[in-house]
Amino acid sequence: MLLSEVIGQEKLKKQLVDMVQQQRLPHALLLVGPEGSGALPLAVAFAQYIVSIPSQAAATADLFGAPAEPIAQPFYTPEQIADLPAYHRASQLMHPDLHFSFPTIIEKPGQKNISANFIEQWREFINGYPYGNAFDWLQFIKAENKQGNISADECNEIIKKLSFKSFESAYKVMVLWMPEYLGKEGNKLLKLIEEPPDNTIFILVAASEENILPTILSRCQFVKVPRLTTQEIESALMGRAKLAPEKAKQVAILSEGNYREALHLIQHSDQDYISMIKDWLNAILKMGPVAQLKWVEEMSKLGREQQKQFLKYFNHLLEHSIRLKTMGSDLPLDSDLKDFALRINKIAGVSQMESIVNELDKSVYHIERNANAKMLFMALSIKLYHIIQNKTLILTEA
Repeated sequence: MLLSEVIGQEKLKKQLVDMVQQQRLPHALLLVGPEGSGALPLAVAFAQYIVSIPSQAAATADLFGAPAEPIAQPFYTPEQIADLPAYHRASQLMHPDLHFSFPTIIEKPGQKNISANFIEQWREFINGYPYGNAFDWLQFIKAENKQGNISADECNEIIKKLSFKSFESAYKVMVLWMPEYLGKEGNKLLKLIEEPPDNTIFILVAASEENILPTILSRCQFVKVPRLTTQEIESALMGRAKLAPEKAKQVAILSEGNYREALHLIQHSDQDYISMIKDWLNAILKMGPVAQLKWVEEMSKLGREQQKQFLKYFNHLLEHSIRLKTMGSDLPLDSDLKDFALRINKIAGVSQMESIVNELDKSVYHIERNANAKMLFMALSIKLYHIIQNKTLILTEA
């Protein structure tokens, strides 16, 4: 993956390349970016760029012991790197000086919990889902209800791998994804991160610094990866997902800087989600407990990820309804979406919609932590009824 293939983040890309050009590359970088911002693909592309730089002899010396003369390390632009043989190996995540560590599980009793056991799946995941999050990865390796982590055995493997000299690159690089999954065993890496072997670079990639061991945080140079702009996501959706400009603009607005969210939104049509929301609200406000139980039963059959996406979509729709109510009707939404948002405005006021948004956010949080879907959606239905109890306009076509 070339840096040019990473969506947006142009200022940050230049900053990283300048570190190499000016020989200011720190021994430990911590890239922290929210879900869908591209922190992981940015780290992978930068690591591939670094290890593609050819190794040069450190010095020349004559036969008579004259002082060695250092050889200047040549600078290669990201475009020039693409033509080097080392990049072809790096682009396949098979370069001998490029290493990865990430959350894993124990598949079989007695097996060590190390990243090497999942390297083939990791290559496939990076190529197919570079904007995925930790949940996507654990589902990808069929973790089911197992909790992923970066184990003490994995820390030992990292120490072992980085104890060797680089094979062909000027640097050897370790990309450690989701250091939040490191517990106390992460203290094994402190000395290595603080004083790594020559030309060894750590690139840590996190969604948030809050759950990272403070001892690790203090040893890294912090780089904040911002959310993508609406324009960057819109352009990516048109170029990569081949969406029509109007649809791309609408999805980009709803995704709020999260490219992963944008990809999930285009997997379901707006009408599918709108129909589900209509059925739910009609069951809550008009049809009564039997209809509510039927709707909850159907919703509970969906996977957790789809339940989350539905709630997030409803949340986005409510947020746009609030904007329509407070700022007027100039939002760039298609006619069906705007019509439905206006109908919601007739059901609830701004404060009521804000309360619903808060309840939906809580529900997403609980789904991520394996809450019972039937109990959650039944309780949520009751809460929504009480929030909008005196507003019983039904969301059917006039």
